Amino acid sequence: MIYLRLLRPKDWAKNLFLYIPLFFSGEIFDTSKLMALAGGFIAFCCIASSIYIINDYRDMEDDRKHPEKKNRPLASGKVSPSAALIICGILILLGFGIAWPEGSRFFWLLGIYFVINLAYSFGLKNIAILDIFIIAIGFNLRIRGGGAIAVVDVTIWMNIMVFLLALFMAIGKRRDDVLLKLSSGVDMRKAVKGYTLDFLNTLLALVSAVMIVAYFMYTVSEKVIEKHNTERLYITALFVMAGLMRYLQIIYVKSDSGSPTKILYKDRFIQVSILLWMISFYFLIYIKKFPFFL
Repeated sequence: MIYLRLLRPKDWAKNLFLYIPLFFSGEIFDTSKLMALAGGFIAFCCIASSIYIINDYRDMEDDRKHPEKKNRPLASGKVSPSAALIICGILILLGFGIAWPEGSRFFWLLGIYFVINLAYSFGLKNIAILDIFIIAIGFNLRIRGGGAIAVVDVTIWMNIMVFLLALFMAIGKRRDDVLLKLSSGVDMRKAVKGYTLDFLNTLLALVSAVMIVAYFMYTVSEKVIEKHNTERLYITALFVMAGLMRYLQIIYVKSDSGSPTKILYKDRFIQVSILLWMISFYFLIYIKKFPFFL
């Protein structure tokens, strides 16, 4: 169990972004493409986990100062550094070994993801603003990888929306780090020195506003309407706005943790908003109608 925790399986949910291009293409029930994407998902999980191990190895001392990260396998001393590095090497070989049969384009996209995140672990994460951009780019590489495997076009709008969403989540994560610094008086990561609570609150408001506007523009885009043969995609914006507003309510009104991953796992309102968003898209893309607007 302790070695499984080293791989951070909870964070594997991020790799589900590989399936987004297939879902929006209207081909989510194509069994052959789903199976191919499953291989890509496993490859991304292996490479992502190898990066987590490298990151934890380099941050052992800093993690021991963190109220939660001090319990990580390496920081707590429950897993030896040598054992962790051996597992890391196996994961890298396994990840790229699985990726190769998926196609050269996916293989190189996964390689770019690995190199960028390796650079992030070895210093780029200490540069404020650049650190959150690298996190967001990682999500764009995921959807491009999914598009490469499923042979589905990843549109400009899809790239923009995923980047904005990932940027929003990364800002929320940094806000959580700043709150911990304010409560403990200790810098949990060097990049935090480049942020303040007011600055991050402004960024959250800015990015969430741009995201909502961009999403509405996506739903009324002529190409999108023509592709999906419906003018009613704007209905799905209701659930996007509800989810974003709920997240902002949690961090501003309830003063809860700003970590998006934690909130996603425990908040029913956001979970229901995401579910309703997926259901509404299903009706509009796959059934070509919405139950309340026949």
